Amino acid sequence: MDATLDPWLARWRLTADGATFSTGYGSRLAPVRTADGRAAMLKLAGGAEEEAGGWLMDWWAGEGAARVFAVDGPAILLERLTGPRSLEAMAKGGEDDEASRILCATAAGLHRPRQRPQPPTLVPLARWHRSLDEAARRDGGVFAEAWPVAERLLSEPRDEVVLHGDLHHGNVLDGGDRGWLAIDPKGLIGERGFEFANLFRNPTGEVALAPGRLARQVRIVAAAADLEPARLLAWIYTYAVLGASWSLEHGNQSEAAAGLQIAAVAKAEMAA
Repeated sequence: MDATLDPWLARWRLTADGATFSTGYGSRLAPVRTADGRAAMLKLAGGAEEEAGGWLMDWWAGEGAARVFAVDGPAILLERLTGPRSLEAMAKGGEDDEASRILCATAAGLHRPRQRPQPPTLVPLARWHRSLDEAARRDGGVFAEAWPVAERLLSEPRDEVVLHGDLHHGNVLDGGDRGWLAIDPKGLIGERGFEFANLFRNPTGEVALAPGRLARQVRIVAAAADLEPARLLAWIYTYAVLGASWSLEHGNQSEAAAGLQIAAVAKAEMAA
């Protein structure tokens, strides 16, 4: 067990129940058992964005997301979701449409209004797009083409809600009797339609770029989430380019190239 987790193990009277591991965002996670025997996951956030996601998980209060047993600054104790089903496996195994419908239903549960005050850590969607604005000014090309489209979407938002911000096949898990439940949000606020753009880059590049897949999934998602297909396509296009700008900021050329491939397919569909 990672010694950095020791303070919370002691505070919350937890016992280790598996190997500690890291996420791509620098967070540390450890499967544990609570004092009363419940299976849980202890997560120590690797940065401010990950910590803010924890406060959003707490705000959801287990409604459409994993339950939070305790939260303390960068540390959060979550129910451990151990159901056998996988949305990635479904998408790869001939149930891509059903996986998308499940993701849309999960999003609907997360977007439902709550009576309690929203977390103060929520990030406006426009702020998330600064990287695209900067890339447009610095690099031109596809970034300069995509930025005006994003700017128009951001300037006239529709159906603004609290957003997960990283909804995809790996962040919605099988909660057994509790159904499909979200984990690992970023915590944004903005247009509801933006939430679904990330689905089209997932679960893998091979699936996402399969011939005809994007056009088919636009129809599936637009119907399941009650979205205007043309506006959904615009979000898919701009988000793919935005993701490429992030990848370039982190020196990941191959990931950026994959994102721009998705953007090209979406742009072609927009023109069809």
